[in-house]
Amino acid sequence: MAVTVDIRLWTGIGCVQFDRDYWKESDLNWYLEVLKKYTVFSGRAGRPEYWYFVLFNIIVSIVLGILDGIFGTVSGDARIGLLGGIYSLAVLCPSIAVGIRRLHDTNRSGWWLLIALIPIVGAIILIVYLAQQSDSGANQYGTQPAAAPAG
Repeated sequence: MAVTVDIRLWTGIGCVQFDRDYWKESDLNWYLEVLKKYTVFSGRAGRPEYWYFVLFNIIVSIVLGILDGIFGTVSGDARIGLLGGIYSLAVLCPSIAVGIRRLHDTNRSGWWLLIALIPIVGAIILIVYLAQQSDSGANQYGTQPAAAPAG
């Protein structure tokens, strides 16, 4: 027998209800796992962990950008809103940590993140590295990550 716990989120249109079983098995767990390991720079992160984190960051950033536009909290010079700026600072460390762990999963040093500082070409190379398949088995950075997050 499944116990249902209502989690109500206000969307502006109405309330959305999710039961506990949905959240337990959802892709949101990948995002939450990265936030839990916000200072873990060792070990490995598989492709789902990294790319779901990127996906949810994009979604949250778009929503916060819309809210910043509605509330008028966008800076004219910097073109970033208050809410978006706070969120960006909050996920900076977890983003770096999961990026390093993802590079470890492809048997590369975390220092390869710095290649993104090279305009255009560096970012393309980094995306290719981050999208590559994991090394099967153990490598110098640890064992292969689990296929699904614990949760």
